[in-house]
Amino acid sequence: MTGTLVNAGAIVAGGLVGMLLKKGMKPNYEASIHKTLGVAVLILGLNGVIGAMFRVGESGRISSSGELLLIVSLVVGTFLGELWRIDDRLNGFGTKVEKKIGSAGFGAAFINGTLIYCVGAMAIVGALNDGLQGDASVLYVKSLLDGISSIILGATLGAGVCFSAVPVLIYQGGITLLAGSVAPYLQGALLDQLCMVGFALVACIGLNFISENLKIKTANMLPALLVPIVWQAAQMLRT
Repeated sequence: MTGTLVNAGAIVAGGLVGMLLKKGMKPNYEASIHKTLGVAVLILGLNGVIGAMFRVGESGRISSSGELLLIVSLVVGTFLGELWRIDDRLNGFGTKVEKKIGSAGFGAAFINGTLIYCVGAMAIVGALNDGLQGDASVLYVKSLLDGISSIILGATLGAGVCFSAVPVLIYQGGITLLAGSVAPYLQGALLDQLCMVGFALVACIGLNFISENLKIKTANMLPALLVPIVWQAAQMLRT
C-alpha cells in the first residue's frame, strides 16, 4: 500500500499548502482561479469520457461504444441518488464538520476532491499494480498530479480537500489489498465503462466550478458508477 499512502499524503500536503496560499489571496483572484480550475476539470472529464468511448482501429477508422450505457448509468444513478438523498446527507455531514472546525465550504471541497482523485484508470490500475506486483510507479505519478491539483483546490475550496485523502486511502488501499480477487474483473470493458461514467461526473464538477448558478448535485450521481458493474455481472450470468 506504499503508493496509496504516498498518494494520500500528497493530497493532504498539497491541500495544506493551498490553504496557506488562500489566506493571502484576494477575492477577485480566487474567483478567477475558481473558474479557470472549472475549465481545466471540465476538459479533464471530457477527455476521460472520449478516451473511454472512442477507439481507433487498425484501418485508422474511429469507432465508439458505450453511449447508451453512459446515458442509462447517469439517469439511473441520479434517480437512485435523489431517492437516497446522498447529496443532502453529505452536505449535512459537511455542515456539522464546518461548525466544529470553522471551515466554510467543507462539504463541497470534500465531495469534489474525492470524485476528482478517485475517478480514473490511474487509481484502479495503479492500485492493482501495487498489490499484484509491488509496483507503485503509477501511483507515484498520480501522487504528483494529485499533489499539484490539491494545492489549487485547497486555495479555492478549503480544508475539505485534505480530508478527501481518506476516501482515496480506503478506495485505492482496498483495491491493493484485494488485488488478487478483483483484478480479473477490473480490466477491459468494465474498466473503460467505469472510467467513462466517472469522468462524466468529473465534467459535471467542472461545470459547477465555472457557473455559480449551475448547481449539479454530483454526489447524487455517484450510484451511476454501480450501473456498469451490474451490467457486466448480468452479461456474465447470461454467458
